[in-house]
Amino acid sequence: MAEPQKGNLSDTERQVLQVIASGDVQELAQLLASEEVRVNCLDEYGMTPLMHAAYKGKADMCRLLLQHGADVNCNQHEYGYTALMFAGLSGKTDITSMMLDAGAETDLVNSVGRTAAQMAAFVGQHDCVTVINNFFSRARLEYYTQPQGLEREPKLPPTLAGPLHKIIMTTNLNPVKIVMLVKENPVLVDVAALEKCYQVMDLLCEQCVKQQDMNEVLAMKMHYISCVLQKCLTFLQKRDDKLDALVKSLLRGRDSDGFPQYQEKFIRDCIRKFPYCEATLLQQLGNDPTAFSVLTQALTGQMTFVDADYCATCGEKGADKRCSLCKAVTYCSLMCQKLHWFTHKKICRSLQEQDADLEKDTPRLKELKDDESDLVMETANFLQELCMRAEEKVAAAGGCPVELLGCPSNSVTGPPGTQKSFD
Repeated sequence: MAEPQKGNLSDTERQVLQVIASGDVQELAQLLASEEVRVNCLDEYGMTPLMHAAYKGKADMCRLLLQHGADVNCNQHEYGYTALMFAGLSGKTDITSMMLDAGAETDLVNSVGRTAAQMAAFVGQHDCVTVINNFFSRARLEYYTQPQGLEREPKLPPTLAGPLHKIIMTTNLNPVKIVMLVKENPVLVDVAALEKCYQVMDLLCEQCVKQQDMNEVLAMKMHYISCVLQKCLTFLQKRDDKLDALVKSLLRGRDSDGFPQYQEKFIRDCIRKFPYCEATLLQQLGNDPTAFSVLTQALTGQMTFVDADYCATCGEKGADKRCSLCKAVTYCSLMCQKLHWFTHKKICRSLQEQDADLEKDTPRLKELKDDESDLVMETANFLQELCMRAEEKVAAAGGCPVELLGCPSNSVTGPPGTQKSFD
């Protein structure tokens, strides 16, 4: 079948684009059932229906188009944009993941040499950058679940593929979070299983470095996960059957401010032990920022700051539960709060006192007495009367030039035809 030509659309295909804009999924399904519709047709700019749906953030329509055979890697767009690039620009992480699951290539570039992740970062869609940079095909992992060459058994038992892939795909690299993911899968809490998993992670790390387009960021992530799994293995061998001692050591904070020193040292050691090439991350390991922020920056394209919406225990974003005493530390769940209490209780009282001092020093409106209240009211009435008189004079004079008024205008004056509206 001949390749679709830009702008050569039938009336029904133009209707498809209109329906995508309006968001009617049922009508789109009916149109796609028609033989007159080519799912990969191109408008005059080289955009396919899938690109339109991705850019407009229509997840249901993207799913429907993919089910009908939409080409996720079509790059006939006039500037070389792909559906993944449009998904990244839209800021929709679910659509971005959908494109990746459908086989979208992450290393394709547009006419100015930018990848989908770089474009998303350029417009500040860092959650999409994180999804793209953390994506790893399940098929690449399952390769190791089959014996290769003269092997009698696979490097990775098939039962471990699912739990390990979930860890690989996590966008939260807090070591406590990764240990929690290990803990919630009983098949992983086993010395032999962890040994096989970290060995496969080392192979994937090597693969990322040695592939034609070296992916240092993904290689570092594979290496880092391998280090966490090895640490789990070490604690299991010490009879820490539930890995509780490991979690506690990672959370233990400095007495003065609660800073998790062991966790910081562990992450720094992981980065320093990266076995391939001189990672650029190594150059960023000064005293500030933290090793965790350096690691996260590489995968998201932005710096990670200690903010109110990150769980103090596992680093999960969107935490909305605060310590009921100091109100200064945030958690994503009651379980995380309980895990953290043993170390947080050392500084909780001092945080309460700091909050009380801040509240004490905050300027407050004075409560007016009756006679003072009358004076304020009289002054307000006088000022209001002055304003009304001024407005009457301006109106009588035929108005006042915009530049003499003390308030912004809705438009900028200029030569005829050049006025710019700010509405």
